[in-house]
Formats: sequence, C-alpha cells, structure tokens
Amino acid sequence: MAAEAYSIDDLYSTPPFSLAKEEKQAMLLQKLHELHRHHAQKPDYANLISALGLDAESTFESVADFPFLPVRLFKTEELKSIEKEEIIKVLTSSGTTGQAVSRIYLDAFTAKAQTKTLNAIVQSYIGPKRLPMLIADTADVINNRNSFSARGAGILGFMNFGADHCYMLDSQMKLNTELLLPWLAKHSGESLLIFGFTFMVWQHVVKEIKNSGLNLDLSKATLIHSGGWKKLEAEKVSNEVFKAELKAITGLNRVFNFYGMVEQVGSIFMECENGYLHTPIYADVLVRNPLDWSALPNGTSGVIEVVSVLPYSYPGHVLLTEDEGIIHGEDTCTCGRKGKYFSILGRLPQAEIRGCSDTYAQDHNQSQTAKIKAA
Repeated sequence: MAAEAYSIDDLYSTPPFSLAKEEKQAMLLQKLHELHRHHAQKPDYANLISALGLDAESTFESVADFPFLPVRLFKTEELKSIEKEEIIKVLTSSGTTGQAVSRIYLDAFTAKAQTKTLNAIVQSYIGPKRLPMLIADTADVINNRNSFSARGAGILGFMNFGADHCYMLDSQMKLNTELLLPWLAKHSGESLLIFGFTFMVWQHVVKEIKNSGLNLDLSKATLIHSGGWKKLEAEKVSNEVFKAELKAITGLNRVFNFYGMVEQVGSIFMECENGYLHTPIYADVLVRNPLDWSALPNGTSGVIEVVSVLPYSYPGHVLLTEDEGIIHGEDTCTCGRKGKYFSILGRLPQAEIRGCSDTYAQDHNQSQTAKIKAA
C-alpha cells in the first residue's frame, strides 16, 4: 500500500480528544487493519507474525486482538516497512553508554503525520498562538551529538509551539539569570510556555530557585514536561510534590506531564488537570496480564500496550511497553476529554532506565560521583 493510499487527513481536522468509545474503536479497527496489511507485505514484519500463524490477510475482531511487538525489539532488530531511499530521518532512543538504542526509520509521510498530530494535541492545551517560550535546558544540547537524538530532538520538536525562545540554563547547567531575568521582564504579564525534561526541571530549575532565593513569577506560564520519574522517586518526589513545589516558589499552576516514546513519536499522552494521562484519537492504550498477555479490564494494573495509527514507515502500530499502568476509565474524566484516561505506575522490574530525563539523571549522578572521588 502506497503512502498516498493510507489517508488519515480526516483525523487532522478532528479535535484530538473528541471521539467517543464506539466511534473511536471503529476508526482504530479500520486503520490498524490497513497498517497490518501494509506492514505484513514487508519482510521484517511478515517474518515476525508468521511465527504466530498470521499473514497480511489476517483479520481481527478488536484492537486487543492485533499482535503486539515488544518495544525492546527495536533495540535488537532493524525494522522498517519502506525502501532505503524513502528514509528521511532515523530517530534513536536515549541510552547510557553500552546500552542498545532503538532505531526508528521515518519517511516523509510518517514524519508529517507525527508532526501534525503532535501539533493538534499540544495546541488543544495551549491554543494555536505561539507563546514566548522558556526551555529548561542549555542551548549547548542542540550542538551536543551525544544527547541530540533524545533531548535535542525533543526540544526542537516543542520549540515549534513557542516564540522568542530563551534557554534557562547556561553551559554549566546553572540558571542563566543574565538572560532569564531581562527576558521575564520583557514578557511580564504575558502567557508563557515552558518545556523541559522532568528531572532537569527539578534538579536545575526548582532546586536552583529555592537555593538562590530568586523571586520568579511564572504564574501565567504553562509547563509541559516529560521523562522518567525513577530518580525523582528515589528523592521522594511525586507528581504532586513536583507541582506543589513549582507553585510555591514561582506561582506556576499549569503543569502537564506527558507519556510517550521514540518508538511512537507523535502519539503522546498528555496529562489533564485531574492528573490523568489521556489517549488522543490517533492512539489508544491497553493493559495486559503479564502471565498470559490477555487484555485486562479497567481498574486493573498490568503491562501497558500502546497503539497508534501513525507508524507507516515501520511496524510500530501496536507495541508492548516495559511500563506498568492502570486504565481508570473511558470518556468519563471530569476534565471533559474523551478517550481512555490512565496512569503509569512505574517501570517493570529489571527494565532498563531509558527516558531522556532518566538518562541525563544517571549520567549527571555518575559525573557528580566521579568529581567527589577525584576530590
């Protein structure tokens, strides 16, 4: 199936949290069948599903019936459904030294689809206008090849939602007050956008502001952040504590975490005002029983499976993650957004640290330990 034949243009004009259960499931079932047939005509995916007795003509009664690929498979196998000359970009996941990384191959169609859906999701929270934007990182990260694939790519992606960008940190990962304070004065009274990775916001923004006694008014800002919580959990910092500290020291009260991964870029799950992650119309989640991989009912914790209609260039449409989670309900969240709403409970035991924020946290802590030993 040529990319032109796989049309999701109708979804771009549909608000990302507007489809109720029956309509959304019918759409997902149709799109996933199309993607299954497309990927199953390519050797990489065909060889994998043949072990299950499936082929391009296989049909499925529900979204839960589609075969899933373990997300870790992208670290060990080169999986794509396009020709080499069609590849325009290769995304790599975060990974500390010695760890294998996922390699995700994008063609122009998939890259465009992911950009459009990301725009729709984020703009449903902040509006269509580009806001003056703070980036909770250093400008050096864009030029650092070791971190560009993860942190740099994330920053560049979200910079599209802002204007007059200001990096909050200097090259030493300290608050760059010489730039930050005049910038805040310039945009006093305006709505602002802040983007950063979770651990870095805590380590280099929250802690620095508290320790320095700076009086920063961010009461009109919206913070969008993501990354692993593993290091923060070790410091007894929950999502609630994270938000409470930001509000106490800066007045910031619009804070939205999101869950996503390089293997399904574009299909991010944004947190709502009630603290739940929401599935947009382009994606879905299931929770599976690790004993028999059956789909579990809402309210039961298990292994998270993520589903997306976007991956055309590689078989990433149905992936089993290494995260534990729970679905709280569907179409009934009091925030008003349709779709399933859920929480991530943490990484599965023995699953490696791999988030941009966690990777930085691990490298940061190792660097600090080395400095102490050297002293």
